[in-house]
Amino acid sequence: MRLGPLRIGVPICEDSWHPDVAETLAETGAEILLVPNGSPYHRGKQDLRQGLMVARAVETGLPLVYLNMTGGQDDQVFDGASFVLNPGGGLALQLPAFDEALAEVIFDETPEGWRARPGDLAPLPGPVEADYRAMVTGTRDYLVKSGFSRVVLGLSGGVDSALVAAIAADALGPDNVRGVMLPSEYTSPESLEDAAAVAGTLGIRLDRVGIEGPRAAVARALAPLFAGTPPGVTEENIQSRLRGLLLMAVSNRFGEMLLTTGNKSEVAVGYCTIYGDMNGGFNPIKDLYKTRVFETCRWRNAHHRPWMRGPAGAVIPPRVIDKPPSAELRPDQRDEDSLPPYPVLDAILEGLVERDAAVADLVALGFERATVERVEALLYGAEWKRFQAAPGVRLTTRAFWLDRRYPMVNRWRDRG
Repeated sequence: MRLGPLRIGVPICEDSWHPDVAETLAETGAEILLVPNGSPYHRGKQDLRQGLMVARAVETGLPLVYLNMTGGQDDQVFDGASFVLNPGGGLALQLPAFDEALAEVIFDETPEGWRARPGDLAPLPGPVEADYRAMVTGTRDYLVKSGFSRVVLGLSGGVDSALVAAIAADALGPDNVRGVMLPSEYTSPESLEDAAAVAGTLGIRLDRVGIEGPRAAVARALAPLFAGTPPGVTEENIQSRLRGLLLMAVSNRFGEMLLTTGNKSEVAVGYCTIYGDMNGGFNPIKDLYKTRVFETCRWRNAHHRPWMRGPAGAVIPPRVIDKPPSAELRPDQRDEDSLPPYPVLDAILEGLVERDAAVADLVALGFERATVERVEALLYGAEWKRFQAAPGVRLTTRAFWLDRRYPMVNRWRDRG
């Protein structure tokens, strides 16, 4: 299209990821390429985008303006970070990631063609900060676009709920976040203290609703039917589902969206209770493995940014991060009673989920075959739970839902 003295070629979004369209525009008289985008965030996306656009600028010999939208839509977050390249791929202007920004770009006509004058080069966030910003942005925009201004979550004293509380406080402000502690006889005094500490450092409200009364009532109702059968996982799931029921009641009564708090490791292997701790309208950490949850908590404690509405400082107490993870549904329970250590589990899951690795591939890397096969069985066995899970922020190229969908009842397995 002609704009004043210029002929501008407009390869729209993914048109620019392949050389054909840009080359055709250059051959038919384009003098500048303007690339409008709705390009969603995933970890490492900015380097990928710039690499591809440098290739287009080199191939065509034209300056290129890459204009990307910002904000969240369902599970997607659009991270902005628009930029301008000169022929040869030199970076002339870089706008900030995630923030709306307006910049004037001046092009000068030279004997070699149009060239952009150098402008500001905004620093871009590292991977941990970018993930955190995406979770805050995605959570905020999902709530606002859904008509919610307040949230509630179960604050257990564990690291996952602490991180979700921090994300919510940074997205909406502490005054709009309610934590609810729902203790049972298996809840340790340390968990009660840790939940209170998280609420105190973040400045959010904390309510306490015990589940022993409702649990006893359910046990009495089921006693005739369950007579003569041993207690086990059923009773553990009843606790989780009672907590989900009570949290949904608070959500309904006060018009606060319930945030669920399961990380990607738990969602992957089904270490979560359908209609229990999976209850909720949105999950900010759905695409964040457990080992990255720990890393992100430490990053948030050490950093504060102007876009954060929550307080600065160590908002997640070190003991919450360092203590052994536990669902506290039976005496002395630890996650590692049922699962491999999280560094091992996450490494196997990243192979199976992110890279579509076969069992044999992971065994060749040094993992025990029995452990890999067990994790694979848990992964495929939990597909039906993920089908019913709340949406959450996409951080990787293989987030559960649109990026990775498998049959729920497929019995075929790769045993190579």
